[in-house]
Amino acid sequence: MDEIRGDEIRGKAEGTAAVPLSVLDLVTVGQGRTATQALRTSVDIAQLAERRGFHRYWVAEHHSMPGVASSSPAVILAHLAAHTERIRLGSGGVMLPNHAPLVIAEQFGTLEAMAPGRVDLGLGRAPGTDGATAAALRRTDRLNEGADDFPQQLAELTRFLDDDFPDGHPYARIHAVPGPVQATADGGVQSPARPPVWLLGSSGFSARLAGVLGLPFAFAHHFSAQNTVPALDLYRESFRPSAVLDAPYALIGVSALAADDEREARRQVLSGALSMVRLRTGRPGLVPTPEEAEAYAFSPMEREFVDSWLVNIVHGTADQVRTGLDDLAKRTGADELMITANAHGGEARLRSYELIADAYGLPTA
Repeated sequence: MDEIRGDEIRGKAEGTAAVPLSVLDLVTVGQGRTATQALRTSVDIAQLAERRGFHRYWVAEHHSMPGVASSSPAVILAHLAAHTERIRLGSGGVMLPNHAPLVIAEQFGTLEAMAPGRVDLGLGRAPGTDGATAAALRRTDRLNEGADDFPQQLAELTRFLDDDFPDGHPYARIHAVPGPVQATADGGVQSPARPPVWLLGSSGFSARLAGVLGLPFAFAHHFSAQNTVPALDLYRESFRPSAVLDAPYALIGVSALAADDEREARRQVLSGALSMVRLRTGRPGLVPTPEEAEAYAFSPMEREFVDSWLVNIVHGTADQVRTGLDDLAKRTGADELMITANAHGGEARLRSYELIADAYGLPTA
């Protein structure tokens, strides 16, 4: 295996935070906004996160959702790499069954060459979209095959990243470039380092697999909160020390939004909740404005969904959000919190991360 150090995985808590804080970006597009504006906001947030001491910045793969412009994480990460200098950048995640392992190895080898030593490769096995779109992505309607073959796809991808297929393997003469093969070529000076692999999940499957393989694990608490503690327990129980990690390391994705007062925080998260209602009922669209969400007549069933959804979003003033995040970290034992702030406008998201940074006394430069 090529060089991966534990300090490339384990973050450092800054300020008064009990654990490292990071950012998950869905590149949300609100009504009246363009994807160009959303991507510019991503640059602004990444630069703020770097300046204020957040540990890493991940982008999540989604498809066929008008309100989410993150269909191509590698492209977005390349753009962010050009506008940042220190913060770790990664996928949260790339959905492995949607892609050939060689393609992912090439893309993230390229990213590693662009931003040496600060790229993470987070992998999921869900499609990141609906079944019809997944079929279009994978050119097959046998979607279960991709999920079932995930361990084999992961092993193949790891071989490409490490350039260590055994002699006699059909891919032994195939190399992911940029990658380790360049270090062994005549006159090669390519760094042997490569992006650390993370497994992502919202259930127990990836938790167990990450543990067995000794890999870091990221759990999607922001949309599967009821499974968080069982999945983290399973990960820790299954963990076997590896060349990557000598002990478990788990982060959780958390929906959190801070505003200058409680009412404004409630307005902002309600627009995200209405967006989820529409997505779950087959009507995906741009993220509605807070004004539309406040005026929307929720049916009793929709209201029940919204109430249950908002319970798992940490929102309010900066102090209230800090308390909620601290409680969550203590309750789950998570080693890192990765915060996603879903709102209609980029200004609200930027303000939220700034307020959270201030609440924890994170660095100002």
